[in-house]
This record gives sequence, structure tokens and C-alpha cells, in this order.
Amino acid sequence: MAERGARLLLSLLCLTFLYPATTVSRHADKGTAARPFSPFWFSVEPWDTLAVRGAPALLNCSAHSGDPASEPTAPQARVEWKKDGTFLSLAPDDGRRRVLPDGSLLISSVVHSKHNKPDEGTYQCVATIDSLGTIASRTARLTVAGMPRFSSQPTAASIRLGDSQVLACDVNPDLVPLARWEREREPLELSSRLVQLPNGALVVSNASEADAGLYRCMVENAGPAKTSEEAQLYILPEERELEFLVEPLPVTKVVGASLLLPCVVTGYPAPYVRWMVGDKLVEESEGKLELVGGGSLLIYNLTEDAAGVYSCMADNTNNTIEAKAELTVQVPPEFLKRPANIYAHESMDIMFQCEVTGSPAPTVKWVKNGDAVIPSDYFKIINEHNLQVLGLVKSDEGFYQCLAENDAGNVQSSAQLIILEHDVALPTPPHPSLTPDTTDHVTPGSRGVANPTGPTPSAPRDVVASLVSTRFIKLTWRPPAEPNGEDLTYSVYFNQEGTNRERILNTSRPGEMQVTIQNLMPDSKYKFRVVAHNKNGLGESSAILKVATQGEVQVPGPAPNLQAVSTTPTSVTLSWDTPLTGNGDVLTYKVYYMEKGLDLEQDIDAGALSYTLMGLKKFTEYSIRVVAFNKHGPGVSTGDIPVTTLSDVPSAPPQNLTVEVHNSKSIMVRWQPPPPGAQNGEITGYKIRYRKGTRKSEAAETTGGTQLFQLIDGLERGTEYTFRVSAITVNGSGPATEWSTAETFESDLDESRVPDIPSSLHVRPLVNSIVVSWTPPENQDMVVRGYTIGYGIGSPHAQTIKVDYKQRYYSIENLDPSSHYVITLKAFNNVGEGIPVYESAITRPQSVPDPTPMLPPVGVQASVLSHDTIKVTWADNSLPKNQKITDARYYTVRWKTNIPANTKLKTANTTNLSHMVTGLKPNTLYEFSVMVTKGRRTSTWSMTAQGTTFETIPSSSPKDVTVVSKELKPRTIIVNWQPPSEANGKITGETKHTVIRFIQSQRNKWSETRAASKSSNSSHKYKGNSKDLKPPDLWIHHERLELKPIDKSPEPNPVMTDTPIPRTSQDINPVDPSLDNSLLQRRNSYRGHESEDSISALAGRRGMRPKMMMPFDTQPPQQSVRNTPSTEPLPPQAQPPCQAEHQHPDPEGSYQGSTATDDEPSASGSYCSAGQPPTAHVRPTHPLKSFAVPANPAANFESPALPSTPLLTQTALDHCLHSVKTASIGTLGRVRPPMPVTVPSAPDVPETSKMLEDVDSSYEPDELTEEMAHLEDLMKDLNAITTA
Repeated sequence: MAERGARLLLSLLCLTFLYPATTVSRHADKGTAARPFSPFWFSVEPWDTLAVRGAPALLNCSAHSGDPASEPTAPQARVEWKKDGTFLSLAPDDGRRRVLPDGSLLISSVVHSKHNKPDEGTYQCVATIDSLGTIASRTARLTVAGMPRFSSQPTAASIRLGDSQVLACDVNPDLVPLARWEREREPLELSSRLVQLPNGALVVSNASEADAGLYRCMVENAGPAKTSEEAQLYILPEERELEFLVEPLPVTKVVGASLLLPCVVTGYPAPYVRWMVGDKLVEESEGKLELVGGGSLLIYNLTEDAAGVYSCMADNTNNTIEAKAELTVQVPPEFLKRPANIYAHESMDIMFQCEVTGSPAPTVKWVKNGDAVIPSDYFKIINEHNLQVLGLVKSDEGFYQCLAENDAGNVQSSAQLIILEHDVALPTPPHPSLTPDTTDHVTPGSRGVANPTGPTPSAPRDVVASLVSTRFIKLTWRPPAEPNGEDLTYSVYFNQEGTNRERILNTSRPGEMQVTIQNLMPDSKYKFRVVAHNKNGLGESSAILKVATQGEVQVPGPAPNLQAVSTTPTSVTLSWDTPLTGNGDVLTYKVYYMEKGLDLEQDIDAGALSYTLMGLKKFTEYSIRVVAFNKHGPGVSTGDIPVTTLSDVPSAPPQNLTVEVHNSKSIMVRWQPPPPGAQNGEITGYKIRYRKGTRKSEAAETTGGTQLFQLIDGLERGTEYTFRVSAITVNGSGPATEWSTAETFESDLDESRVPDIPSSLHVRPLVNSIVVSWTPPENQDMVVRGYTIGYGIGSPHAQTIKVDYKQRYYSIENLDPSSHYVITLKAFNNVGEGIPVYESAITRPQSVPDPTPMLPPVGVQASVLSHDTIKVTWADNSLPKNQKITDARYYTVRWKTNIPANTKLKTANTTNLSHMVTGLKPNTLYEFSVMVTKGRRTSTWSMTAQGTTFETIPSSSPKDVTVVSKELKPRTIIVNWQPPSEANGKITGETKHTVIRFIQSQRNKWSETRAASKSSNSSHKYKGNSKDLKPPDLWIHHERLELKPIDKSPEPNPVMTDTPIPRTSQDINPVDPSLDNSLLQRRNSYRGHESEDSISALAGRRGMRPKMMMPFDTQPPQQSVRNTPSTEPLPPQAQPPCQAEHQHPDPEGSYQGSTATDDEPSASGSYCSAGQPPTAHVRPTHPLKSFAVPANPAANFESPALPSTPLLTQTALDHCLHSVKTASIGTLGRVRPPMPVTVPSAPDVPETSKMLEDVDSSYEPDELTEEMAHLEDLMKDLNAITTA
């Protein structure tokens, strides 16, 4: 019994000792071991589903937790469903929708109507385990098929045998898989000839007679079947042009799917259809690629590299057509790196990494325990995908999910974050997902020890901010007063004022007592404290230090997610997101782009988050970046991204197309690529089209992209063919060249011997080259492959050149000037060279042209100095400013007049800047121009200058002066004359000095004079220049009688005409004496283009002969003249010379004056004894005015721009020997206002003894009357002859 009691006591003692040990061991294990991660995942996730109204729909979902092998009693997940982001409220009595035990959602009867669609939408499965957390599945779309609707139905159509046709049947896109076809109300079995397109249409290819019939489209398995209208298909045998019935369209598909690219072509002859992707020919491959329906391309199990531009090309013997479409293959998101589970302590920074790929690029968002993570100062998205959490707190623990989504689908992956207590050490080694700031410096046991065995350090001393900036602060401190160990490390805890999240940063090595905290916010307050570590653990914390960062000009950060997509060959569409660090509202964005290989960067403003660059070069690579702007200016630029614009068809044809007849049945076609700037992409081939003669039908052949020639064979003999070539890119064919013609040989040429000698050879030497031209041998039956040209100085064998057989000329370059070259030409073929032909030539000598051309003189002026002299002056811009000539240059002056038109040019040389041209004709318009010559250089002629010489007095007297008596007026005579040969100006009047002196002389002398007159002129015509016929005592002195133009003159500016004179002296009016002074100073107006030659020619006409009638009175002048406008006589000592008197016109243009009859002749002024000369009147009929009477010029005869020269002043006679009665000048039948004419006394004549003798003698009155009557008869006859 005692033994038993001892054993019991020993057992109790053992239990007493064992229990504390076990307890301590358990506690120690709890303190050192981290809680393991708990697996939590979806084994099944929902997928997109097409439901039918009224039918059931099932969305699968199943979630699991833990390892079934090690944890058979793992907690069951609670599954809930979200629809369009909101949890579904599934009541227990809801029999239509319920969650199955495995977590799947069953909808027993789908409800769908036009205004009520409760079941259609996006669904998501959410699984929760209270002790672990919550995870969410991928999203799935539930689509409810609508009622069948036909947007287009089949219609009656015709098809040729062997051709293709399309019967339309467009239904709801979601019901296309439920559509089928019937022929003659029987199901139609599809085949490679009968293909249903993705939109439901039916393609009938390679038609046969059996394809004719009634067709209809039907939609089944969506409630009651619905059928379309029936359409009849007819079979026809006629030809048809090549054309597309259905062309491929751009399409987007998900990788792994199958795709049908439709291409239906009709035409006769039946076309051959082939496909190209890029520049590669698509070849059929079983299980991958297949041609169906006569030309449509069926692609199975799409891969990402199947994307590209597909071209459907159809050819027949008449034409080639092409259609293209782009295939875009989308790839659902896939994880390259999934987020991993993380252990961490509070205040640490961690990062969940998540790398995904897909096409288009997927977007990533993060979820924590089923709720979206919103980016903030402590939750940041790094590198667009990774999630960084700063300053961990206990509530951050849970499940984090990375959700990636694009147009092709979405995926999710989860990771768990466990935050350990500070006394629990992090697992060893640290988890790779920890950030460098924490994991690189966290050593095993440094952050927590199971059983501290010694004292820890005291607080670090003197913590200060040694450097403060806008986004970082540098802290320094001194070691603790009580380190209690060596190799101390430090941790800096900091947080932004106003937040509870405290972050930690460790020093990089033991003993370091400074750290720089980066990535702080500008103009913000932070709290800092420092803690030292030794081998025993964390020590005491320092006092909190408050520091504020500096403010900064806040500019935007880089715009994330910059993407560039070429949408057309000349445009690129850009898109980007708002900068994550906006630092204020973004005002605008600026897009910078630059062509590759150039240094010129261009920019353009963009106000939104996208922009389309227009006007770019085709198939050209550009680099693009974007900069955001706010009120402070430009922000941080994005990185440059490259983009290449799309290719296009070539915009120019191939170059240098040549056709060469190869033989009687083939022609070689050669060409060069289009210009590089017009290729617009990679040239994938060339298409040669050719036709025979004038036929419209064409044949075509296609070559590879690098082949620049093609031999066209199988042609007909002696037939003309035309060719043209176009370049091909992946986008299609570009423009073709012009048609080029060649004719095949009637028979193949002979090449059994060498060609004959060329039929001709011609050379044309230049300074440094010789142009050689030739004609082929006369025998055209021999093949000529080309020609050999030999040349050299003195020998033709120094150099040899071979040219093509089609070439007919060649320029031999780089020759020596003034050298004798011998040239030879030989034709050759494959047998050898033929007989040469020789020629020689001497190149021209070298001339060194002056590089500076001579400039013509400028500022040429013509200054008129007199009637025969004009001074020409000019300036020379090639001289210095002082216009001083220092070199051996000279000037050439040339001049001419345009009347007559064929006048020759006259020239004169001078070394001065002016020249005096003399010997000119008076009153003539001349044109002058000047050029300069210096050595061998000569300028062009300068601009012309004009000048008209002054008028001068006539240099010859009037011609053919005749005197005729007036019929029935014994006291009147008519004087006729012609203008002078050299008028030297416009004849506006002639001066006639009329002094009749009747001196008594002996009868026998007068009789002798009359007899001499009769014997010398039997026609009774008196010539004015005859010295023997004038009466001895009769002096006729004419003065200031005006010549007038003939009314009948055909010339536009007639020179002269009959001068109208009143028949009697009663028509003569007196003249106002006040006009006398101005009369003597009248200037003469003359048209510059009229010359003396024209005056002489016009004056020779009979109708232009001037006439003058002069009445004479035998009574003494003192008794027959009366003064109407009387003037006081001057004293004898003050008498002036005899002057003409003038009269002013009245407002009506007539002239006021007195009239006189034959018996009472009128005098227009006092006699010379009174100091005034007598005057007569004539009418002003010339538009250029009389110098006696100022008259208004006629507008149709005179131009105001004509030059004028002063008329020489007519001076009055110094003395008046006798007074003269009034004389009238005119033509019968004229009624015009008279014009005054002054008739002064005769000039002074020396009184010789002869004259004194005549004064003493006198005539009897009867004899004088008889002689005057006889003289009047003679004058009458003369006047009749002249006026006829």
C-alpha cells in the first residue's frame, strides 16, 4: 500500500514538472511559428451563356478551401451571386432562381420581354469563408436570344453555270447559329460548294443545273420555327464581267475560334480565287485553312499570329480584281506572374505583383475581400498592374485579387496577406514579394525574438532633419546612451500628419545613423521617430520629430497607358490616361511626333485624352510622346513609342517600262520599281497586263516583288501586243504604266552569223563630248544583240562601250577639247561582232565664259535740242556710284523712226554715258536704245526712249505756182500752188506778200512782154518760177494764207485741202487789230508721225491744189478803203512796223467784221501811212488751228498728247511802200466763217535805174483794162483745168 502511494506521489510530481514545460513549449511554438496560408480558390467559374426565353439557364460556380487530403474538415465556402455588380436577393420561396449546393446559379425559366429583362446581364460568383475572407470569380454575360427577325430575305436571282451567287438571309446575330436553309422545302445539306456565311447568307458556288430551285431560310430551336420568303434561283449560260458578289470585311475574333472570311466572285470565264496574307500566299492546310464556297477562306482554331490583312484575288483571262480585309485576333488576358501570399509586420510596405498579357492590352484592377481597391496615398498602382500598400495596419490583412479584363475576356488571381505580431519573426528567407526597403534589411530574428535574454537599447538621441526638400527628408541622429550591445541597426517610423498608418524604413547597414526618406508629398507635415535594434530586439523609441516638406510648382506627371494605332495609311490615333499625379487640373495635352531618321520634332495641341494625327506619310515609322500641361506649365513627358503608318497601294506606276521582242512567239518585258516615296509599302509583286491588237480583253501575269522582268511567251507570230505593268503591295495594285507596244516577228531571226555593217553613222562634236547616232544594218533578218562603240584620239581602240540593240544614239563624255577622235561602230550578236563603220570628229575648243553677265544700261533719256539734234543719256549699274568709266568698255546707241515702217536702224559707238545724235529730220519721232560692250561680253539692248525733233521753216518753196483770172471779175485773180517738197513741219499756212504796183511804162515794152508770154506758153498757163513771164510792174506778195485739209482725203489725218475763199470782196470781214501781236507769236502743232514724204505725196493730188482769189481796184487806195475798227494814227516818229491785226471769235464761233463789194473793197486796218498793214480774211478749217486766228481744234483730228515745236516768229516788214486792197481766198460753194489774213506791203526793193524809169512811165486806162481782161481769161482757163 505504501509502495502504491509512493508511486502515485511520484506520478503527480512528474505531472507537476511536465505541465509547465509543455505549456512553455506550446507558447514558444506559438510565438515563433507564423500562421500558415489557407488555400481558397474557384474550381469552376461561370462562362458567357446564350439563353432562350422560357428555357432554363445554368451558370456554374464552385469554390474550395484548404487541402482535402490534409484538412478533410475544411470550412465550406458560402457562395453568393452578383448581377451587374449588385448582390442577388434570392428568397427561399423564389423557385425560378436558386443557388445549387455546389454554388452554381440555376434560372429555371428565363424571363425576357421588350420592357422587362430581369435575367439578362453580367453575373459574378462571390465565395466567403468567415475565418479567411472573400474571393470573387470572373464575370460572365448571360444573353437572352430575341425573337427571330429577318433584316434581309432571299430574292430571286440568276447564276451562270460554274459561277457563284449569294442568297441573303440576315437574322439576329445571336440567332445565326440556329439558322438553316431549305431547297424545295427540303433541308439543304451544306458542303464545300454550298456554304453558309457568318451572317446567315447562303453561297452557291460552281453552280450546276441541279442548283436551280426555290430556297428559303429558317430559324429553329428558339420557340416556333420562323421561315423567310422563298426565292427562285435560275441557271443561265451567258458570259459575265468579273465582279465581287461578297467581299471580305474587317473582322475581330478571339483566339481559338474558327472564322470564315467570305469572298464570292462571279464572272466568265470562271475566275481563279486565291488568298494572300501580307505578302505571302495562303496555302490550304487540312485542319487549319480551307477554301470553301468557291473562294471563301475558312480558318480553324485561330492563333494570335493569324492576324493580318487578308487579300482575296480573283483572276481570269480578262481581268483581275482584288478585295482585302483586316483580321484582328483578340487574346483573353493571361497571367505571366500571379500575386503571391505575403507575411508582413505592421508599418511595413508591401507590393503584390501581377503581370498579365492579352490583346488588346488588358486593364487591371484590384479587389480586397471582394471590394474594389481605390488608389490613394497608401494604396498605389505601380507600373499599371502592381499594387503597393504603404504603412501596413492590421486591417489590411485579407485576400487580394488581381482582375484583368479586355474585350476577349477576363481572369482573376488571388493572394493572401497575413500581418504578424511584432514578437513573431518573419519567415526565413523573406518572401520575395516584400519591397526592398523592408525585405532586404530584415534579418532573421531582427524584428522579433521568442525569448529576450538581455536589455534592449535606449532611445536614439538628437534626431534632426538635416536636409528638407519637396519630396524627401534626410534624418540624422546620435547613438543611444545605453546601446546594450554592438552592431546596432535602426528603424525609422514615419507617417503623414492626420493619418494612422505608420511606415517603416530600415538603415542599410549596422552602425549607420542617417537615412533619407523619399517619395514624400510636397508641402506636407510628417512625424518621425527612430528605434534602435540589438540582438535582444527593439529598443526604446525616440521622441517624435515633426517636419514639413517644402512646397513646389506642381506640374502633371507622365500620362499613363499611351497607345498609338495606325488607322489609315496617313493617320495615327493616339490615346492615353489622365496622369496619376495630376497636381491640379490638366489644361491641355501636347503631342510630339517625329519621323524616324529626321531630327525635326513637330507638336500639336490635344484637348482630350485622344487625338488623331492626320497628313502623315504612308508606311512610315514615327516616334510619339505626350506631355500634359496645367497652370504651372508642362509636366513630365511620356516615353517615346514607335508606330508605323499603314501601307497603301502604290501611288505611282513602275518606271522605265521597256518591251523587247525576243522571237516570233515571245516578248521580254522589263521595268524598274516605282519611286521610293510612292511605293507606300513593301512591293510584293508586279502585275503585267497585255492584250493583242485593239482587243479589250486582257491577259495578266504576276511576278514576285524583286523580279523586274518577265518573258511573255505563247504569243502569235507577226502580231502587235500592248503591255503595261503595275506594282502590288499587300493593299492591292497601284496605277499602271502607259501601254507600250511591240510586234512579234513574222519568223525567227537568223543568228547563224554576225550582223551586217550599220547602215549609217553620224557624229556631232561638242567641247567635251561627241554625240554618236546610227541606224541599224539594212539586213533586218539577222539578230542584233547590241552595238559596240570604240573611240580614241587617233585610234578607235582606246575605249570601248557596249549599248543595247534598241539604242540609236550615245553621248561619249569626258573628252578633251580641240582633239581629233576616231570613232567606230559595230553590231554584234551571240556569234560575234560585225563589220565596223568609221567616223572622225574634232571636239570644239574650250571657251571660258565670263560668269558675270553684262547688265544693259538703264535710265535712257532722249533730250531734244533742235530740229535735227537729240542728246541721248543713260546710266550704267555695273559702274561705281560715281559712274566713272575705268575699263575698256564702250556703248552702242541705235535709233530709228517708224515713218516709213521699213526704216533701217542707225548706230553709233561712244565711250561716254551720253551721245549727241545729229543729222535728224525735223519734226520726226525717233526711238533710241543703248547697249554696253566689254571685251567679248555684250549686254542686251536697254529699254527704249523716244524724242521728236523740233519743227523748222520749210527748206524748199511751194511748187507749181499759177495765176488765173476770175470770171466776170476783172479785178480778181486766182493763185494756185503745191506744198514744198521739204515742209519740215505741218503746213498750217503760207505767207503771200502781195504788192501790185502799176507803173506806167512804154506800150511797146508791155506788148513785148505779153507776146513773149504767149509764145512761151501756148496753153495760157503761167508758171510761178518763170522769170520771163511775169509782168514787169506787177508784184504779188502773199502773206499768212492758211492751207486746209481736203474734205475728200482718204487719209485719217489729212495734211491739207482747198482753202475756201469768198467769191467777192463783200465776204471779207475786218480783223481786230488787237490780235496782231499774238498772231505773230503763234506756235505750230504737228503730228509727230507724219513726215515730209507723206506731205509731198498728198500735195500732189489735183484736188488739193490751193487757190487764192485777189480782187484789184484801179482807184487810189485812199478812196477805196474804209476802216471799220478805226485806230488813232500814231505820230510819224512813233510809227511801228506794219503788223497784222486780229479778231476775237464770238460765242457762236463766227467772226465779226465788215464786208466790201468790188466797188467798195474792205480794208481791215489802216494803211501803212497810218502805221497799220491791210488785212484779209480766210476761214479756219484745219483742226490744228490757223496761226492767224485761234480756233478750237476738232477732237476727231487732234490728239492732245502730240508734241509741238515753236514756230519761227514772223516779223513784220520794216517799211510799207504801198497799201494793198483786201484779197479773198476760197473755193466756190463753201459757206464757212471767214478767217482774217493780213496782207502787208511788199518788201523793200532797191530802186535801180530801171525801176525809176518805170515809175516815170504810165499805162493808158483803156489798155490796162484790155490787158486785165485778157489776163482774166487766161486765169479762168487755168482754174478750170486745175479744179477739174
